[in-house]
Amino acid sequence: MTTQLMEFKELLRSRKVSEQRKPDKQTRKLLLYLFTSTRGGLTRLRIIMNLLENPYNTHQLSQELGLDYKAVQHHMKVLEKNNMVSKIGEKYGAIFHLSNFLEINISALDEAIDKLDRKLNHKKVYL
Repeated sequence: MTTQLMEFKELLRSRKVSEQRKPDKQTRKLLLYLFTSTRGGLTRLRIIMNLLENPYNTHQLSQELGLDYKAVQHHMKVLEKNNMVSKIGEKYGAIFHLSNFLEINISALDEAIDKLDRKLNHKKVYL
């Protein structure tokens, strides 16, 4: 497993959320889709892992992750549209944090991390 994905799993395990529950099938499918089945899944996962520790605005996230501002802006729109993050404020200064929905279903990210790791480390062999 890549070092970064292992760190994400440890961070998830270290969080103790009293409201945590077993995610329903639709929630699991959504998380797997957002973080493993689309281009940019690893980037979105990196964003979520940063937001686990602190709220950030788009500019701060782009600096933290070493990514282009517009790329982070795109991923934030995808995450917000799918109820993974919530924002306070408008435009440039808007601060993002994890949504209550994701906080409650955060344990399902464990499965997404495992699947993403398999996907990133799987080499196709053609005979």
